[in-house]
Amino acid sequence: MNQNTSYGIRRLVLDVMKPHRPSIVEVALKLSKVDGVNGVNCILNEVDQETESLKVVIEGPNIDFDEVQETLESLGAVIHSIDVAVAGKKIVEDVETPQDR
Repeated sequence: MNQNTSYGIRRLVLDVMKPHRPSIVEVALKLSKVDGVNGVNCILNEVDQETESLKVVIEGPNIDFDEVQETLESLGAVIHSIDVAVAGKKIVEDVETPQDR
């Protein structure tokens, strides 16, 4: 393997707020078309009168974050926070420590 090979973002977990329309199905489908994305999981966390709060998990070998953000904004959604960002040769899973309890 070439030592100059670069590894990009492999997983993102985002807290996203969006209007009721488009549906989370439409959001997932649009995000799945972003460069470097292999899969998308959209989970509905909360609904109020005007908006919905989603947990969005995106995985792929080299996710284009700028395109993810632009896609969400084009759907009327905003990223409240980036809760997880994973980059590198492989995905390192979270390990529970005493501080997590």
